[in-house]
Amino acid sequence: MMTREMTWMGFLATVLIAVVLAIAAAREPDRQQQAAIDLRIESVIAGINLYAENCAVCHGAAGEGLGTTPALNNDGLRAMDAETIAKTIARGRYGTVMAAYNVDEGGVFTNAEIDQLVSVIQDANWKAVAARVDALGLTPPEAATVELTEETLASVRSLPDGETLANGLQIYATECAACHGANAEGTNIAPVLNSADLRATSTDDDLARIIAQGVPGTLMAGWSRTLTSEEIAEVVMLIQRWPELESAGVGIPVIEAAPVDMSPEAIALGARLFSLACAQCHGAQSYGTPMAPALNNQTFLEATSDAAIGQIIAGGVPGTVMPAWGGRLSEADIAALTAFLRSLETTAPAIARP
Repeated sequence: MMTREMTWMGFLATVLIAVVLAIAAAREPDRQQQAAIDLRIESVIAGINLYAENCAVCHGAAGEGLGTTPALNNDGLRAMDAETIAKTIARGRYGTVMAAYNVDEGGVFTNAEIDQLVSVIQDANWKAVAARVDALGLTPPEAATVELTEETLASVRSLPDGETLANGLQIYATECAACHGANAEGTNIAPVLNSADLRATSTDDDLARIIAQGVPGTLMAGWSRTLTSEEIAEVVMLIQRWPELESAGVGIPVIEAAPVDMSPEAIALGARLFSLACAQCHGAQSYGTPMAPALNNQTFLEATSDAAIGQIIAGGVPGTVMPAWGGRLSEADIAALTAFLRSLETTAPAIARP
């Protein structure tokens, strides 16, 4: 009798275990799915901070793309397979400003961090990304642009091929004036474009190639990914026919840079930022090192405007070890660094120390 009861109890226990296992098995896919979702969310959150600190300076706070760098906030990129995106981040893209970011390639990201950035590109809400970038004070400063009045555009449109010239002028005002000057007169960081010598020695094809491909070792990046061939041709026509605009009385208001705050507090902040971010390359007293040139000298400070210094800090110098700090430093930080460097001018040596 006892043996029969034990057998029956063993049978019930076996049935109960089987039922519990069946229920657990039925629920397991849901648990796995939820775990995968939770892991993906964690990856996106971690990736947003990486994006803010390293990528927003070029691709924009909301992934909209800045200047010649492409937008990341688009359906085509979201639909791309993760491995392809990861390889691009890891290895960079030859012939562009996109450097290799994997630690094995000389970059700063581990494979896990690259996967987190891929999660941001594929799954993040870009409004939330922009909000986080802003909260960290890493929103890139807006590029200086000039406003074209309807009267100015109407004057240009009255010229032969006026519509094409007007289109070229609008592109120039938005994308080129910050570096080359409002009226193509050139600045300390970019050459004159309204030049008889340039027009005499450069064909339309020459100018189009420079605009499309850029100039290695300078701040001039290639614009082929941002401007269409038609838009590049419009800018080329504008450069070649700029004297006609001058003869017609067309002039663009010069961009007025906001004066730099030279208060003791601003200079002190700039000195602290310089010691943290710049002294390793430019030297503790900014007299230069084998890695980077001297800044504490009359030659540099007299020839370089406050706006040009800010532009160099924000945008970096392609072809050198000078990175773009616009995504790591706020506009106020860049202005403070400019104030600090400008404060050195009264005591700076006449030429750079060897």
